[in-house]
Amino acid sequence: MTSSTLLPPRFSHSSLRSRSLSVAMAFSSSSSSPTPPPPPATNLEILGPRRSLLSSFSTLQKPYEPSPLVAWNRHVETIFAAFFRSRPDVRLRRECLRTKDDGSVSLDWVSGDERSLPSDSPVLVLLPGLTGGSSDSYVRHMLVRARSKGWRVVVFNSHGCGDGPVTTPQFYSASYTEDLCQVIDHVATRYPMSKIYAIGWSLGANILVRFLGQTSHNCPLSGAVSLCNPFDLVSADEDFRKGFNNIYDKALARALRKIFRRHSLLFEGIEGDYNISLAANARTIREFDDGLTRVSFGFKSVDDYYLNSSSKYSIEHVRVPLFCIQAENDPFAPTRGIPREEIMENPHCLLIVTPQGGHLGWVAGDGAPFGSPWTDSVVMEFLEHLHEGNSENSCPLSSISSLPESVHAR
Repeated sequence: MTSSTLLPPRFSHSSLRSRSLSVAMAFSSSSSSPTPPPPPATNLEILGPRRSLLSSFSTLQKPYEPSPLVAWNRHVETIFAAFFRSRPDVRLRRECLRTKDDGSVSLDWVSGDERSLPSDSPVLVLLPGLTGGSSDSYVRHMLVRARSKGWRVVVFNSHGCGDGPVTTPQFYSASYTEDLCQVIDHVATRYPMSKIYAIGWSLGANILVRFLGQTSHNCPLSGAVSLCNPFDLVSADEDFRKGFNNIYDKALARALRKIFRRHSLLFEGIEGDYNISLAANARTIREFDDGLTRVSFGFKSVDDYYLNSSSKYSIEHVRVPLFCIQAENDPFAPTRGIPREEIMENPHCLLIVTPQGGHLGWVAGDGAPFGSPWTDSVVMEFLEHLHEGNSENSCPLSSISSLPESVHAR
């Protein structure tokens, strides 16, 4: 693969595409119905076509209220959520999927769902962040919530993540969407009567949004959610090398080195522009990407990789309902990188920015401080509203275009 834009893949499931197109049209269509009141959660920044569904979300009936115990500092909140948030116990069944490049990804399904759920239950694909997998607490909480609503859930663990194998000298990158294309196609083949949705966190969100933009009108998903998306990897890289962010940088580089060293024999004697020594001893994500990732995926430099892998450029091409949630104080995803103008101009997109939350934190609401993130409930409300309207072949979101395009209250 080169750094040029991928062509939209040709999915074989035409009926799935048509169902996805119908809900996208429903999301973006307009109506002359009276403008409903904005949600009472006035300390949120809300941008983009936000139809009447927001005023009906129970999560948004009160202001965002972070836990005073941890949310007073973005780093405290980020670290607390990573180390002290509860992790629901779920029995998973693993399926290893061979990719077209002879690589391998691991799909973790809830054990027993293949027998207990109806064949047309909606399917939710979860994409964790960098080096993340199905064991991460934020993934588990979302999985449990969706499963309690009768959704079939599968976690997409990329190459080497979730203790999965690496079978070729290539990991995954912020730019590469071919694995996700194959996973979605695989899920659609297995459950041809089901509508498919996806949630991505952090780097997983960046990959998901790029996938939505690349597939555009042919996207097989009926809706998607992006959480803590860095959007602009150049800005994220700049901030990651400043101050306390160096701690996160070193921790993630250590996780990447661990995955690499487990499979280092795959890279023995490899030729080309690879700098295996730099990757094996990387102290930062940038060093690892420079030594390995950008070469594997055909980029001429690490800066070229970051620039051309940023999902902010994909927003204008999205043609299915996309709900983005960001935190104003996210240390991983700088607020200046959020493509606000592009989101406001795309009738398929919606953005909420919370005043606090850190990265993958959102220690607020009924689940705080040890339970599920605040985002889980509003994300589930969005998905259920979307799916209910899609299932009824109605226009559940048709009245939103009459609302103001932006509300920014503090």
